[in-house]
Amino acid sequence: MLTLALVLALHACPQRIVVAAARPRSTTASLSLLECGQRVAGPFRAYVGYKGLSASHHEGDGTTPLGTFAIGPTVYGLDPNPGLRLAYHRLRCGDWWDSDPSSPTYNRFRHLACGAAPPFAGSSEALWRNTVAYREFAFIEYNASPPVRGRGSAIFLHDELGHPTNGCISLPRRRLLELLRRLRPGATITISA
Repeated sequence: MLTLALVLALHACPQRIVVAAARPRSTTASLSLLECGQRVAGPFRAYVGYKGLSASHHEGDGTTPLGTFAIGPTVYGLDPNPGLRLAYHRLRCGDWWDSDPSSPTYNRFRHLACGAAPPFAGSSEALWRNTVAYREFAFIEYNASPPVRGRGSAIFLHDELGHPTNGCISLPRRRLLELLRRLRPGATITISA
């Protein structure tokens, strides 16, 4: 059994996901999880954007943004909660990610009535329809507080599809679940090339 002091020490210890690509045009990277600066998971091979990584990412450019970002407080997914420490929202009909730069809710999760036409357009995603990549995913809070129109949206850490992403980071399912189960509130991700 963990003592109270050990539990408090673990929560005070920062968690950081480190994603490192060999070059800015790389479509794969190494991903590790650090706690108190020590690697506790990884390195795992991850896919990144099909056009590599960029310090000036914008909507639809096929790159993964460089920098350090928070991991959102809620993990989303189609499957039942796989035993996460973070809050979990099981996706259902009407769950969207708003990727319309002209929308007042740009780069945010939205729930609409099932079958309702969304008031936003662009490359917004009907999350419940993406049955492979979104079995579980975490939001990488790129361009989130506040979002800048056109700077990019829907950057997720999700299940791998066997090829580079549109800008997200993907891992094989087993590795993704291993990582998500370890994450605590306050985790960050650093993406570099």
